Amino acid sequence: MSADTAPRILVIGTGDTKAEELLFMRECIEASGGSAVMMDVSVLGDPPYSPDHDKHAVARAVDVTISEIVSSGDENTAMTLMAGGAVQLARKLHQSGEIDAFIAIGGSMGTDLALDVALCLPLGVPKFVVSTIAYSHLIPPERVAPDLMMILWAGGLYGLNSICKLVLSQACGAVVGAARIVLEARASAPAIGPTIGMTSLGGSCLRYMKTLKPALEQRGYDVAVFHTTGMGGRAFESIAGQGHFCAVFDFSLQEITNHLAGSVVSSGADRLENAGARGIPQIAAPGAVDMVDLPTWQDLPAKFLQRPFHAHNRLIGSVTVDADDRRKVARTIAAKLGAAKGRSAFILPVGGIQEWDTQGEPLYEPEALAAFADEMRKAIPADVEFHEIDAHINSDDFVGKALEIFDRWVEEGIVPRGMPVKGVAA
Repeated sequence: MSADTAPRILVIGTGDTKAEELLFMRECIEASGGSAVMMDVSVLGDPPYSPDHDKHAVARAVDVTISEIVSSGDENTAMTLMAGGAVQLARKLHQSGEIDAFIAIGGSMGTDLALDVALCLPLGVPKFVVSTIAYSHLIPPERVAPDLMMILWAGGLYGLNSICKLVLSQACGAVVGAARIVLEARASAPAIGPTIGMTSLGGSCLRYMKTLKPALEQRGYDVAVFHTTGMGGRAFESIAGQGHFCAVFDFSLQEITNHLAGSVVSSGADRLENAGARGIPQIAAPGAVDMVDLPTWQDLPAKFLQRPFHAHNRLIGSVTVDADDRRKVARTIAAKLGAAKGRSAFILPVGGIQEWDTQGEPLYEPEALAAFADEMRKAIPADVEFHEIDAHINSDDFVGKALEIFDRWVEEGIVPRGMPVKGVAA
C-alpha cells in the first residue's frame, strides 16, 4: 500500500502525560503501513511534540479556550469539555475525509473521553480504545459503540515498559489492519438489499430466526441478528439509532426485564426505544421477558433464591420473574411502543415466550404468563397493532404472523421493497 493510500489513524491522548506512549504508537502505526494523525487532549501541560490537532483546536471546537477549561471547576468538568471538543473535531475530520479510523489510550479519564469519540463516528469506522478499565462494569452499556474494539492496557499506568509495548503494538497493528480491510472492502462491496435488524436469545432459547432470516433474505433483504445478552441489545439499539435499518423484528426483549431487575446483563435504559424514535417500522414480541439473566459465577440475589433457575453455562443463567414483575414489564413495553414515531406492531404468543416456557420444562409458569398477557392487553396503546396468537414464540405460526405483518407493510409502502434475488421473480 502506497503512502497516498495508507490508512489515516486518528490517535488521541493526553500528550503532556503520555507522550512516550503516544509517540511509540505513532511509530507502530507507521511501521504497519498507516499514517498517524495526532490529537492532543491535554489540559494543563503541553506535549514535547507538535500534534496535528493541539489542545487549543480541541477547545475551539466547543467555542471555549483552554484557559476557560482550566478554570471551569474540576478535572471532571475540564475533561468533559475536552471530550466535547474531541467529538466535534473527530466528526469533522471524518466527514471531510481526513481520517479512516481512530485509536485512543487512557485510564478512566481518557477512556471516558474516548468512548464519546467512538460513539460519534459511524458504524464501520474502526474504533480502538486502549484502556486500564477495559471490560469493566464501570462502563455502562449505552457508552459502548456497536463496533468498538478494546484492549486492556496492562502495565499502562505510567510510562513505557516491555508489557505496555506489547499491548500498544497489538492495538496499533489491529486498528491499521482493520482500517485497511474496511477501505478495501468498501471499494469492492457488492450491492445488497435494505437491512433488517432482528433480535434473539441464542439459538436454543429462541429460534424463530432460523426460519425468518432465510425467508426475508429470499425477499431481498439483508438480515442482521443480534444476541440479546446485554451488549447485543446495546449494539442493536445503537445501530437502530443511526438509522441503518429499514425495519426491525425485535422479538427478544429480555434485556428490558434485566434492566428493571437491576441485572448487570443490561443494554441500557433505552432498550426498545431507538428504532421507534427514528420512525423505523418495528414488529415486537415478548421473547424471554419472563427471565432475568444473571452471572452464574456469582451467588443469586436473595430475592431470586426461591425462583425457578436455569444455568445456561458457566457465565450466564436465568431465573424467572413473578406475575407482578411481569405486569411491570408489560407496562414498560407498551409505553415504549406507544412512544414510537413510526409504525409499530406487537405479537403476543400466549402459548409460551421461550423454549423452557413449555409444559414439563423448568421455567414453565402458565399463571405468570397469563398475568403478563392480561397486562399487555390492557396497556398496549391503540395506535400499536396488536396480534394475539394461540401459539408458542418458537412455532411456525409465530413466524407466519410476523411475515404476514411485514409483507402487508411492504405492500402499503411502509417498508421499502427488497432487492430482487437473482433467479427469483420480484
